[in-house]
Amino acid sequence: MTGILDEIDVNVREVEAAAVVSVEGLPIASKLPDQYEDTIIAAMTAAMLNLGDRIASNLSKGSLERIMVEGTNGVVVSMAAGPNAVLTVSAAREAPLGLLFLEMSKAAKKISELLV
Repeated sequence: MTGILDEIDVNVREVEAAAVVSVEGLPIASKLPDQYEDTIIAAMTAAMLNLGDRIASNLSKGSLERIMVEGTNGVVVSMAAGPNAVLTVSAAREAPLGLLFLEMSKAAKKISELLV
């Protein structure tokens, strides 16, 4: 699974961190710098996904596709990787979002197939 995370990193140079977590908030695989704790990232990702699902549902926006948090120093994007996992990627501000979304979608499909 870390090979899939490596592919995102190679194809989008601005990626700084990536993780696959369960929808319950447990780490599955990660490629994180030392200053990040995978259990904390996993728990926050699951909480964000849960809230995003509820917002999309309550506002009649259909199924949640991705959540993006944009800060002054970059972006964090999370998307479902099948029914039981979430892919979360942190990237620098200048990351090409279209390419990032494409690479994440391809990775999420591979992750979903692995976790069946």
